[in-house]
Amino acid sequence: MIELRPFESLGAANHGWLDARHHFSFAGYHDPSRVNWGALRVWNDDKIAPKSGFPTHPHSDMEIITYVRSGAITHRDSMGNEGRTEAGDVQVMSAGNGVQHSEFNLEDEETTLFQIWIIPSERGGSPSWGARKFPKDDRAGQFVPLASGAANDDDALPIRTDARVLGATVKAGESVTYTPRDPSRHLYLVPATGKIRVENVEAKARDGIAITQQESVTITAIEDSELVLVDAA
Repeated sequence: MIELRPFESLGAANHGWLDARHHFSFAGYHDPSRVNWGALRVWNDDKIAPKSGFPTHPHSDMEIITYVRSGAITHRDSMGNEGRTEAGDVQVMSAGNGVQHSEFNLEDEETTLFQIWIIPSERGGSPSWGARKFPKDDRAGQFVPLASGAANDDDALPIRTDARVLGATVKAGESVTYTPRDPSRHLYLVPATGKIRVENVEAKARDGIAITQQESVTITAIEDSELVLVDAA
């Protein structure tokens, strides 16, 4: 199954400082057919105005992955962590049994990002946070794990769930193939930039593609594309 979810069909909420699109039900947007995709619960496409952001608020029992597309985001939390994550890089917060945090765009330009929430394999545990750089050149023509709960993804940021978040860059006319360990896995693919084809389905930047029951998935770039893929139970 390969289902296109066009950007125009996503839930929307514009708060002035925040212009958000929701691939899945979130806050005031509810679609019973788009509550989650396996363990993938949230994929928000956020534009955050300069000098603004999310004030301190709580989370628990969720793996929260932030993929910064442009600009930068500054994180502070009740564990004492503080960090600035730039475009193309990733941060992960395991909310565990509870954490308070804020996320602000302290830059002079708009910040755009994907915020991805995945349900953890077990509830509770101590919260944690981490971030790291992922040079786009390392992702050229291949999927690279960015955040992962898989045992062998040693260079990825760890998450406490049976899922992987991967990134790739693909030149126009070239293809990249991803093979999940089992066809029953729930794959969700979003081109951050560019235009792609998956079998007979075409998707433009910021569209979503929900995929399952596939032995493997080959993505062909119609335009130079930057891809983000979640593989979840």
